[in-house]
Amino acid sequence: MVASSTFAEFLREQLAPLGRITMRRMFGKTGVFCDGFMLGMVRDNTLYFRVDDENRAAFKEAEAFPPLNYEKKGSAIDLAFWRAPERLFDEPDEFVTWARSALAAARRIATKRERTAPRRNRPPGKSGKQP
Repeated sequence: MVASSTFAEFLREQLAPLGRITMRRMFGKTGVFCDGFMLGMVRDNTLYFRVDDENRAAFKEAEAFPPLNYEKKGSAIDLAFWRAPERLFDEPDEFVTWARSALAAARRIATKRERTAPRRNRPPGKSGKQP
């Protein structure tokens, strides 16, 4: 289930110090973006922050909760999103600190994907630019 309008508005307000916050429905969930980078996802009004190898230690507390996942061919596939502890919603400064860490992970992941994405082969003499 996607984020309710009140939860989405709450997140926009709390995350505003990071930059331009937008949300988009994705696969029955809500993606949370800051300046185009997906730092979190919401399922059933529960926020999950983006995690990678560099911020995983900082999110140790979040390991107590199951990560966001989906079913594929009868097994659960864990995504790189960990549930934000409920106490963060009462601690706005720490909430933003966790969100900054998730945003940094989102940027690192996007950079890594750009480096590993296959480049399209163009026919010789074609630059792909329009005259």
